Amino acid sequence: MDIIKPILMQQAPGGMESILSSIVPFLLIILIFYFLILRPQQKRQKERAKLLESIKKGDKIITAGGMHGLVEGLDDKTLLVKISDNVKVKMERSAVTTIIGVTDIETEKKSLLG
Repeated sequence: MDIIKPILMQQAPGGMESILSSIVPFLLIILIFYFLILRPQQKRQKERAKLLESIKKGDKIITAGGMHGLVEGLDDKTLLVKISDNVKVKMERSAVTTIIGVTDIETEKKSLLG
């Protein structure tokens, strides 16, 4: 036991430099993680929020389930989507993945009927 105690009490030479050299790689990993993973994810989230806010009446949309439809009504968190003649579905805004384009509802009705 007397032999182990002095060995454990010894300090490594260059104490502060040793600490810095062991912390720098961790800081670099954190920076790389931020710029390669976190920052792009935040950018995608902002773009998605912008997409969901830009939905308006008359837009053609595609949902996460692959359903295509025409927006006929809007609420804060929900949409009324026409998927066929006399078939309207109420769904969450978050289900929308793509806005195909803006159409005029009257033109769309004429093309479906005529």
